Amino acid sequence: MSILTVKNLSHGFGDRAIFQAMSFRLLKGEHVGLIGANGEGKSTFMNIITGKLEPDEGKIEWASKVRVGYLDQHAALKKGMTIRDVLKSAFQYLFDIEAEMNEIYAKMAEATPDELERLMEEVAPLQDLLTNNDFYTIDAKVVEIARGLGLEDIGLDRDVHELSGGQRTKVLLAKLLLEKPDILLLDEPTNYLDEQHITWLQRYLQEYENAFILISHDIPFLNSVINLVYHMENQQLNRYVGDYDRFKQVYEAKKQQLEAAYKKQQQEIAELKDFVQRNKARVSTRNMAMSRQKKLDKMEVIELAKEKPKPEFHFKEARTSGKLIFETRQLVIGYDEPLSRPLDLRMERGQKIALIGANGIGKTTLLRSILGEIQPLSGSVERGEYLHIGYFEQEIKTANHNTCIEEIWNEFPGFTQFEVRAALAKCGLTTQHIESKVEVLSGGEKAKVRLCKLINRETNLLVLDEPTNHLDVDAKDELRRALKAYKGSVLIICHEPEFYRDVVTDVWNCEAWTTKVF
Repeated sequence: MSILTVKNLSHGFGDRAIFQAMSFRLLKGEHVGLIGANGEGKSTFMNIITGKLEPDEGKIEWASKVRVGYLDQHAALKKGMTIRDVLKSAFQYLFDIEAEMNEIYAKMAEATPDELERLMEEVAPLQDLLTNNDFYTIDAKVVEIARGLGLEDIGLDRDVHELSGGQRTKVLLAKLLLEKPDILLLDEPTNYLDEQHITWLQRYLQEYENAFILISHDIPFLNSVINLVYHMENQQLNRYVGDYDRFKQVYEAKKQQLEAAYKKQQQEIAELKDFVQRNKARVSTRNMAMSRQKKLDKMEVIELAKEKPKPEFHFKEARTSGKLIFETRQLVIGYDEPLSRPLDLRMERGQKIALIGANGIGKTTLLRSILGEIQPLSGSVERGEYLHIGYFEQEIKTANHNTCIEEIWNEFPGFTQFEVRAALAKCGLTTQHIESKVEVLSGGEKAKVRLCKLINRETNLLVLDEPTNHLDVDAKDELRRALKAYKGSVLIICHEPEFYRDVVTDVWNCEAWTTKVF
């Protein structure tokens, strides 16, 4: 049975086409990975099928009474609500049924025998609904999901208004999983999860009996939970049965077949054109030339997809720093309350260190304390000499109305327009992206603009907070290569072992010094 049918979908922004006559069908129980490079329109597709965006053309048809759950990282959470309140609101429809049932019971107290019999008939199906939907074990369900995603560590009675962006996303994801809709729509759900909770979500999705559409650039995670791939490329959507590895095999084979057919056809076209050119003027061979020309005119010409620009990251390196990068003495980080015990940490030139551990334990706070952006609660940080620091922040919350060209030009006013465009193109951005406003770009394209600023500044210390969030596979691979080649020092927060494992010299598990209980 088809849950969702999309027919002839076309959409674009200005003169930039995203989709052309695209079709899609989702069946009950299918676990779909929606994949493609940054900027191909994956999140736009999600916004269209959920009604947040109107397509230029095409039809979107949902099956009747289908319940859709969408992980919307911009959903509002009301001040005054606790995490527990938000999670329990996933069962609001059951609480409404309970309230209706209690009203009927109240009426029974004053009902006549005939009315009592009618009310009993009304209340029976409501009671069955509650029982069949495990209404009386809601609290246990809430605790189970909260524990799986690490929300119990934050505190279920904590006000949602106090949470970080990553913690808010966890709450919204937990609520969504509790709702257990007929179809889950997940747009990069692992971006704000640590390794332990990614593993939990992986197991949950493997056992999920309903359908889901998942956007993720975390290939091991994606590979382990999907049974179908829809690949978005060059305004088209193509279906592949199997996991991501199977898709890669079939995709590469089809690509090679198409290239071989293209070469063969191009050779045939050249020979036909040459024959026509040489023989169209001769009376004796004119008919043969006309026959070849007709063949040319009727031929369906094979077109190869335009190659997307592959990113090239080459970090500019400043003069060598002093031996000491930083040293902390009895450093206690935090805001209102301590997030760490007193820390004595030291980093020296040439070290590349990964900070790992659960979300919310203070990894970003440590980075910002080391950089001097926030004051520690106690203790001190000594930074070394001749440091030229490049900092990649995890979240940029301020609105950005600049075009990509203006964004880079503001940072490097000495660049010519050609140099600005070349710098952005080297980061894997097309001409259309380069001339667009930053605010209309996808998360991955925005990250590439920020990386463009970072690689064109001379540095000897890179401080990177979750740089792989939103980046597609090609960009991640190139960033890993560039960090391995970088001769300076690196301090990186990352939840993807397969990314940082070959890059770093040391791994610091921040759970060893946190004040949080695990």
